Amino acid sequence: MAIVIGVPAETYPDERRVALTPKACDALKKLGATVLIQQGAGIAAGFADSLYEAKGARAAPRDEVFREAQILAMVRTLGANPGAGRADLPHFRPGQFVVGLGEPLTALREDADMAATGASLLALELIPRITRAQSMDVLSSMATISGYHAVLVGALALPKIFPMLMTAAGTLTAAKVFVLGVGVAGLQAITSARRLGAVVSAYDVRAAVKEQVESVGAKFVTLDVESAEGQGGYAKAMDEAYYRRQREQMTAVLHQQDVVIATAAVPGRKAPILITKEMVEGMTPGSVIVDIAAERGGNCALTRPGEVQVHNGVAIHGPVNLPSFHPNHASLMFGANIAALLKLVVKDGAFRLDLNDEIIRESLVTHENKVVQPRVCELLDQASQVPAGEEGVHS
Repeated sequence: MAIVIGVPAETYPDERRVALTPKACDALKKLGATVLIQQGAGIAAGFADSLYEAKGARAAPRDEVFREAQILAMVRTLGANPGAGRADLPHFRPGQFVVGLGEPLTALREDADMAATGASLLALELIPRITRAQSMDVLSSMATISGYHAVLVGALALPKIFPMLMTAAGTLTAAKVFVLGVGVAGLQAITSARRLGAVVSAYDVRAAVKEQVESVGAKFVTLDVESAEGQGGYAKAMDEAYYRRQREQMTAVLHQQDVVIATAAVPGRKAPILITKEMVEGMTPGSVIVDIAAERGGNCALTRPGEVQVHNGVAIHGPVNLPSFHPNHASLMFGANIAALLKLVVKDGAFRLDLNDEIIRESLVTHENKVVQPRVCELLDQASQVPAGEEGVHS
């Protein structure tokens, strides 16, 4: 009997993505697996049940999906959906394999709760950045969507247009866009802003990205601070003295900008504050900040997740869950990443969890009723040593 891969509908508020699309079903069918999708799970992303059924999948009620599936593919597992996701805890079972986003380095309570179910949780955020895993890199896929959407937010909020135009009424100068943080989201923001006609510059704490910035037609802004490149190409956390020097030099740069798109984030950590209240006050009224690090606290001190704040005439946008604004393409990318990952655990229609595989070993959070991921175990151990009543003084 073929292994069953279940796809529940997402329950996180306003989440419109679906973990697997009809296109992904083709790849999974070749592995000898069948897909059981919750009725209507793909509709918000533009994928009707009939499209899945045309690819050999079957639509069923939610309880049947949980009951029948050996593997569950989700956009948001419990850690990334700690409110509504708790309703699913009784439905997980020992030996079941769950794959999706899970915020494993911060959702420690949820990690422990998942372990108690006996299910094996693989968190997509922990997939190592190695060549073999590039096709499974959900974070990069979703960051591409976020960078694109951030530019749209900025363009609509700015009281100017992006491109330079020659008109009978005179010349309209191009808007100036500054991208702060040049990972995948930042690079996509640069290219999208340039396509709209803006003059784009960018900065990143990792000096090595200068060539990437210039290769997509933007100017790299250089500050007199050391590089802060960490493992795997991510930025690493620095001390407050470093960020203070950085902010002092950044103030003059921000004063010249119409739109600032902030994307700087450190995995599993609160986003660094790179734009202070005083820096915002030095910007021109009517300018816009789009802080796509809002879900991790934001790069701007005035950012409020999911809200727009106006301070001294500067609009600070804190959009959240940006990929869900474009659920069709976001789901296509997410589904392709999941299908590539499942090739490691589905062989000839059977489920095989190879704990010697680096990708599985690094991203597996829970297994056999235990939390097994080393970094998560360390964080849980640290949390258990915090004296009662003092949890609030630790971050």
